[in-house]
Formats: sequence, C-alpha cells, structure tokens
Amino acid sequence: MMTKSALTAQQLTLRYGEQIIMDTLNLHIPHGQITILIGSNGCGKSTLLRSFARLLQPAQGSILLNGREIARLSTKEVARQMAVLPQGPVLPEGLTVLQLVRLGRYPYQSLFHQWSEEDELQVQKALLLTHMSHLMDRDVNSLSGGQRQRAWIAMTLAQDTEILLLDEPTTYLDVAHQVEIMDLLFELNQQEQRTIVMVLHDLNLACRYAHHMIAVHNKGVHSQGMPEDIVTKEMIREVYGMECEIGADLLFGTPICIPHGKGRKISPRGKRQELNII
Repeated sequence: MMTKSALTAQQLTLRYGEQIIMDTLNLHIPHGQITILIGSNGCGKSTLLRSFARLLQPAQGSILLNGREIARLSTKEVARQMAVLPQGPVLPEGLTVLQLVRLGRYPYQSLFHQWSEEDELQVQKALLLTHMSHLMDRDVNSLSGGQRQRAWIAMTLAQDTEILLLDEPTTYLDVAHQVEIMDLLFELNQQEQRTIVMVLHDLNLACRYAHHMIAVHNKGVHSQGMPEDIVTKEMIREVYGMECEIGADLLFGTPICIPHGKGRKISPRGKRQELNII
C-alpha cells in the first residue's frame, strides 16, 4: 500500500543564478516517518531542503504540501503545517530559552490574536518534550551545544506543526550529543507522529534512525527507500566515489558503512567481535 506523502516534488528544477542544482527531480516524503537526505558535499541536499521550506523558489516544477501546491499557500498557512530549523541558526544576545521557544508561536499571532492559553500550553509542552523546562530561564548562549540544539528544536515544536525540516541538526556536536539529539527526534516521531525530514552527513546514524532515505546525486535522486534496501557498496561508490564494505550494526541490525582506506590494523586476537559483512 502506498504511504501518504507529506511533501512531494514534481519535475522540480532548482537554480542559483544560471547554475542548475536540481534538474527535473521527482520524489516523495512519506507522512509520519523520518526521512533523511544523504549525499556528498555540495550535491544539493540543503538546497532541496530549502525548497521544501519555500525559502528557494523553483525554476520549474512544483512542491506539494499535503497535496496542495506550496507556492499557492500563504506564509502563515505554511508555517502552521511545517517548521524549519536551518543549520547554525543565529539569535540575539541575552535571549532566554523561554523567550526563544515562544518565538515558535509567531504563525498564530496577529493584531486580533494576542498571546493565549493555547500558546502558553504549546510552549510548555515543547519545553517538556525536549527536557528543557528546568533551563527555561537560562541564556541560550550559555548552554552546551546539545542543550542549545534542544532549545532550537523546542522552538520548532512550539510551532505545533505536523512536519519538521532540520538541516544538519547534529553539526558541531560530539558523538554523545549527536545520539542525544537523534534519540530526541526519534522519540518525537514515535510519540507525536511528527513527519521529520533532515539532512545528515553521518551515513551510519542516518541508517539507524531513518525510515526512508533519499540519496541525492548528479542533480537528482540516485535512489530512495528504506536504508536496508538502498545502502549498498554500489550506491556508496556512485554517490560518494568511495569503496567500502557494508555490514550490519551489531545493536540495531541496520546497515553500517565501513570505508576502505589507510589506518592501523590489529590482529584478530584483538577483535572482541567480528562484524558480519553483507
């Protein structure tokens, strides 16, 4: 049975000036799942995400948001259905976590609709879901990297949208904080049924958390589907220009990419457990 699409690109062409970034691309983002865009540096992943967020107008083709052409929707209508977290967002000095999260309610504010109980309820819910309630009075710039990213995610959650778009949400974080953020997003998907679309460079993390993966290459989609269906040695060779072996994650069974290259080799006696190579 075909999964309902939250976002659909039809014959989509994206340009920066005269340079074509995406050429007559077709893809769908399944509703209620985690979709992760992968691909080499400069292949257009973030550009594609920007077009989904209506931050970049297509040169040709269209993007459908829940079946409706996004270009025909008002800014507030889009913002009530889809929240966007860009890579490395910047905020003014002295803003507290609570003040930042409250900014997520902007689509619901107007001359005739001031701050309401519903606004406050969504803000407190977002703080609770991201485990940031105890830090709501802290200056955002005083937080650790993982806490700061949680605060930004809380702001997008306060927007109370069905779809979340995130560009490299684990950038500049150490491995513990990367897993912390990915676990948070996974929980939001499982508990809140949010449709989450993100760009991620770490292929092995992407395989662990994605229900649906899109490999971007050569101005289009190389392949899309479940990681276990599309992550192969051939795909890695064609998309990244790299030789590798594909194994199975010892904890989750999801694909894991083991690049060829130089490095230390240890004797078999030093290995605690052998990895099954697919």
